[in-house]
Amino acid sequence: MHREKEIRGFSGWVVVWILSLVIVGSVQGLISAAREEAVWRIILWVVVLTLDSICFAGLTVINPNEARVVTLFGAYKGSVKVAGFRWVNPLTTRRKVSLRIRNFESAKLKVNDRDGNPIEIAAVIVWRVVETFEAVFNVDDYEHFMHVQSESAVRNLATTYPYDAHEEGQVSLRLSAGEIADRLRHEIHDRLSRAGIEVMEARISHLAYAPEIASAMLRRQQASAVVAARTKIVEGAVGMVEMALDELSRKHVVVLDEERKAAMVSNLLVVLCSEHNVAPVVNAGTLYQ
Repeated sequence: MHREKEIRGFSGWVVVWILSLVIVGSVQGLISAAREEAVWRIILWVVVLTLDSICFAGLTVINPNEARVVTLFGAYKGSVKVAGFRWVNPLTTRRKVSLRIRNFESAKLKVNDRDGNPIEIAAVIVWRVVETFEAVFNVDDYEHFMHVQSESAVRNLATTYPYDAHEEGQVSLRLSAGEIADRLRHEIHDRLSRAGIEVMEARISHLAYAPEIASAMLRRQQASAVVAARTKIVEGAVGMVEMALDELSRKHVVVLDEERKAAMVSNLLVVLCSEHNVAPVVNAGTLYQ
């Protein structure tokens, strides 16, 4: 299996200087041959000038974080990654590949989560090419391949997890952002590694219920929040009532029978769990009237 092979080529400035000297010498030789009417020398210097001109086609400029994939008549010869003015065989084909870090933001995809609820999801992927041979020769268009495979991975992730966690500790798209981002990055990286692409980061940039169920799901979330809040309130109220009874009993403030304890518990729970301010009623009689 072919892998990337790095080549350096030659310094372009040195080659330009040599080719320029060849041009000067060839022109002088051609002029001298023309004066002497030496046909074979004229042909020789014309051939030299022609070859020298062809050699200029091997000059290429490589910017930082760029590479040139060099092929000669269909055979891969290597990749030039050294930035600067370089010279390679002028008969080769040199394809430019950017090694810079790039962003890709997928479109808003409409899919069903694990529970079957339609949601909208989009992701941002930070990526770069690290293996030029695979990027150029393993796929037709590595950028298009990256776009398609990234969106496919986002769809697959959305169908694997629920939008919201219904159990404690359950991984969900909304509440487990860090873990979801890590799994998304690994899945996209596995898909794109065959194209010589490294995925540096992948995160969900948009997540929402589809418009047709958004209002219903909002009411569901609000109801869940109310139930959770009520649970906390009841737990706190029961603890306070228990503490009040224990303190009254320990300090011998008043001795209550079971019926009066039940009445006191009922009154305290009403006071502590009520959503509105409670209007107290002063008992001017005895404890039993």
